[in-house]
Amino acid sequence: MFSQKLNKFLRGAVENWVPKALSIALALIIFIIYRMSTLETRFFSSPLVLELPSHLCASSPYARMIRITLRGDANYIQPIQDDDIEAYIDLNNYESPGTYQVPVKTRKKGTALGVESLEISVDPVAINIELDYKQNKYVPLTANIEGSPEPGFDLVSHTLSPTQVVLEGPSGILDGVQELYTDVIDLNGRNADFSVVAAILNRDPLLTIRGNGMTEFRGFIHSRIDVRNFGNIPIVLLNLGGGFRAEPDLRTGTVRLEGSRGNLDAFSPPPGFLAVDCSAVTGPGRYTLPVRVSLPPSLSLVRTDPGNLGITVDLIDGEE
Repeated sequence: MFSQKLNKFLRGAVENWVPKALSIALALIIFIIYRMSTLETRFFSSPLVLELPSHLCASSPYARMIRITLRGDANYIQPIQDDDIEAYIDLNNYESPGTYQVPVKTRKKGTALGVESLEISVDPVAINIELDYKQNKYVPLTANIEGSPEPGFDLVSHTLSPTQVVLEGPSGILDGVQELYTDVIDLNGRNADFSVVAAILNRDPLLTIRGNGMTEFRGFIHSRIDVRNFGNIPIVLLNLGGGFRAEPDLRTGTVRLEGSRGNLDAFSPPPGFLAVDCSAVTGPGRYTLPVRVSLPPSLSLVRTDPGNLGITVDLIDGEE
């Protein structure tokens, strides 16, 4: 009984098998087209992660961003965060410097975990990368100073802290680096000591600065010191006793003063600026007395000419 039913089923299955097969194929094609129409595609870029042995590092430019394509059901791929698909190349099996072509791989993290019906493709699919031995060395820092302080002021000195940093990278590139510069430190309009935190410039992405990549700049700004001569200044005789008259060898003098440009520009010798104290004169005769300078606190005396003044003292007519 069973064999009769089986034979009947088989005869029915092979009868008109061509149209039946075409019907099945057509249904399959329709299903595939439908499924394709319900799939969604997303594109984004992801930074390439290098997985390296500790003694090697990249020594030539390489593609740092990888184009990621996700394809799958919209309900699954839309919630996936861009940084939950990581692109990487595995270089852990390479032991010596050289140039290698390595396939780009991906791994799922976070919101992408557990999403099985997900197609992931990358562009480029492989990376050509050159490897060299990793080294590090101390490199001194140089301040990148621009601009000028306020007129009348100068930057007299400066310091950096730290004064050097540890730079890490491929030995072939590191050997050629002798110093690093700070970001621009602007002096324009400054008239007092100041400090700023400046970034350390690293223009080679294959090199890495250990630490936070910053240094403290301290600038010491002083008022500019000028020197100027003032001449034809009257010399005043003071405290000459009654009954005496004095005849100085010179009636005017010259001083050389030091100070800031602004203070020197504003200075004009007042009356009595140069004076000779004659209180030591006790009788007629020849005297040599020091010339006194009434100097303002904002200026310093470099030289007085004359430093001492000769005077001839006589009695006034009719005095004994």
